[in-house]
Amino acid sequence: MKAATSQELIEVDALRVGMFVHLDTGWMSHPFPLSSFKISSADQMATIRSLGLKRVRWSPQQSDPVDEPVAEAQASGPLNEAVVPAALDTPPPVIEADEAARMLTPEAARVEHVRRLALQRSALLLCERQFAEATHQCRQLTALVPSQPQQAREQAEALTTALLQKMLGKQDVCIQLLSDAAGNEASAHAMNVTVISLLMGRSFGLDTADMLDLGLGAMLHDIGKIELPERLRQRDDAFSATEARQYEEHVAQGVTLGRKMGLSAGALLVVAQHHEHADGSGFPLRLNADRMTAAARIVSIVNRYDNLCNPHLPGHALTPHESLSLLFAQGKNKFDTAILGGFIKMMGVYPAGSTVQLTDDRYAMVVSVNSSRPLKPRVLVHEPAVPREEALVLDLETIAGLGIRRSLRPLQLPPPVLAYLAPCPRVAYFFEPTNVEPLQA
Repeated sequence: MKAATSQELIEVDALRVGMFVHLDTGWMSHPFPLSSFKISSADQMATIRSLGLKRVRWSPQQSDPVDEPVAEAQASGPLNEAVVPAALDTPPPVIEADEAARMLTPEAARVEHVRRLALQRSALLLCERQFAEATHQCRQLTALVPSQPQQAREQAEALTTALLQKMLGKQDVCIQLLSDAAGNEASAHAMNVTVISLLMGRSFGLDTADMLDLGLGAMLHDIGKIELPERLRQRDDAFSATEARQYEEHVAQGVTLGRKMGLSAGALLVVAQHHEHADGSGFPLRLNADRMTAAARIVSIVNRYDNLCNPHLPGHALTPHESLSLLFAQGKNKFDTAILGGFIKMMGVYPAGSTVQLTDDRYAMVVSVNSSRPLKPRVLVHEPAVPREEALVLDLETIAGLGIRRSLRPLQLPPPVLAYLAPCPRVAYFFEPTNVEPLQA
């Protein structure tokens, strides 16, 4: 259980660098990675003031000492809330070779190891908090669709725009596996499909308007399922012919709801076509690739991939590597060839979440993939002599002669390795800048 910390209200004009603040406007309403973070620059203070807030909450215990007194600007009445670790607001420093040479003493090496572990944990926490906030908002806006469809659309547009703003400004991003994927099954699926689809659109150079349509369509592609009974919301091989038809009707119901929401034509076509296949074998209209939009072709692949990794029945789940291999083997005709190739290139031969054996025989789990260098992911390595909380995360791109020999299903791992790597029962992804430092061998 997390410790509580005292919080107080402060005028925005009294903010100082080093203060740990909490913005109550919601993740969509500001450009920061998290709603709770430590101010690291004057630019961040200016951005907070531009939000139109008169006061914000701050946590003195989590803040650095400030040079100027702020008591006169504070409102009375402490507040209590769980401690939230600070976000990574600035890139970690790069260690040059000569500096590294001076850090080879055992004590210096230990300090450096601890520092990098802290950076890795903070980066993962950042991704998990963003994913949690996004899935929470996705679930909220979905609940609004039947009664307040236009408000639901506005919230979906705001959430998609927030994702785009955090994604498009970065030259290079890593696809990060989450160890604690918050959110219910439906909202986690929607967010997985949205994040990966947007990264795909980014890799293909779609313009901002098309990216917004892609993100909205991906987020709302299954919106028609809210009209179905709970037991029919996930396809089941045991469905009768009538039940299978009812399930497939979620596409048409989604289009109807999308029109009530006032979705753009591009987003509506994603909803309408996300189960179509390039060879005409999909549903409901059996369209081929020539009649599908580029955004729909992207979402069709990503939706299928996530359903293979995260099926309704966990026992049927494939590993990310198996899911990708199946898409390649069986999907050459079902999916657009160029988009399927782009998807495999971006996700890597061994997508995040894959359990693997390295060329030096050690076992590992892929934890992030740089979309521009997918053959050299970062892996968490099983080292019996190293506690799990101090496990090495190696960047294979920086280690000569070390690579991945083969992929393994989790149950093929020796029991102690399986317990150490602890692969998640559900695969969830978010994105992070590539400037987060990995540990080296």
